[in-house]
Amino acid sequence: MEASKVYYTTFRTEVGRSVLDKLKKLILEAGMDEMEFKNKFTAIKIHFGEPGNLAYLRPNYAKAVVDVIKDKGGKVFLTDCNTLYVGGRKHALEHLDSAYTNGYNPFTLGCHVIIADGLKGTDEVLVPIDGEYVKEAKIGRALRDADVIISMNHFKCHESTGMGGALKNLGMGGGSRAGKMEMHNSGKPVADPEKCISCGSCRKNCAHDAISFVEKKANIDHNKCVGCGRCIGVCPVDAIEAGWDEANDVLNKKIAEYTAGVLKDKEHFHISFVMDVSPNCDCHSENDMPIVPDVGIFASKDPVALDLCCTEMVLKQRVNMDSVLGDIMKEHGYNAHSCCGHDYVQMLHPTTNWKAAIEQGVKMGLGSDKYELIEVK
Repeated sequence: MEASKVYYTTFRTEVGRSVLDKLKKLILEAGMDEMEFKNKFTAIKIHFGEPGNLAYLRPNYAKAVVDVIKDKGGKVFLTDCNTLYVGGRKHALEHLDSAYTNGYNPFTLGCHVIIADGLKGTDEVLVPIDGEYVKEAKIGRALRDADVIISMNHFKCHESTGMGGALKNLGMGGGSRAGKMEMHNSGKPVADPEKCISCGSCRKNCAHDAISFVEKKANIDHNKCVGCGRCIGVCPVDAIEAGWDEANDVLNKKIAEYTAGVLKDKEHFHISFVMDVSPNCDCHSENDMPIVPDVGIFASKDPVALDLCCTEMVLKQRVNMDSVLGDIMKEHGYNAHSCCGHDYVQMLHPTTNWKAAIEQGVKMGLGSDKYELIEVK
């Protein structure tokens, strides 16, 4: 398989030249200059930031990418899908509140923000992909309606997938509520009787008569349930949630397959910011100390090669010995000078296998596990 090109630039600057200037040069040299944007709806898939977590990308970076696309005549917007878990982005109103609070608004960006899967995470398009695990990916409608997909992600570690980069941002982030449920488990929610207040909202909104009340507590019949996730969205006390029972390897493979659903028949481009590399997911309401120093900004037309490159670049860095990874290193008798070369991701989250997503991405034809790294100065 031919090696894909991955371009990168460091965070080093000089008088009169900012990181944003370097970002614009990077994405143009990495292939965005060759893309046709004129009069095309262009979705920038990004994580707007969970309230309380400060590791999200500054909107200034998004604005720089927006400006490049607008200069080329694109009809650009920023987007993300609602979350499956309880937090600040569970439905579109909260999601927009979080985005605006973190600076992602039309006045800052010069473009609109759209929640891709609608008010309650149910506005989806079924995309046939015939994967190993997924036959029809349930993708947020705005992403599928777009002509061009640009992904911007904060690269970090993750307690379920090992690492979170372009594939995680697109696959998990691009799935509707039902899609996220399919990735995380068999797609069937469960009700917590201790939280249930017997309001009946879930039963009223179930189109398949799968919810009944036993001793005034919601009960979901998985033989009738189709896993649409509507009940999760309407529950006022968050008493219904996904089962979260999918093995991590299968989860990673499903994420790669969902990425294929997001990108199917679309021109696409990907940008990863390897900075503030936190040990856990950005969906937490907090972010712990970065495990390694900031590395740089990476860009490619190949999301698989991009994720592999970013991971391997992280593994080459010295460990921040004051971080949680540093604590693990000290337990094993290592210091900052002797720990390069270890699989930090595996050491942080031993039950994960970050390579599973890479391998499945190659199988799905998303990209290559070989790359050529090119520095843009």
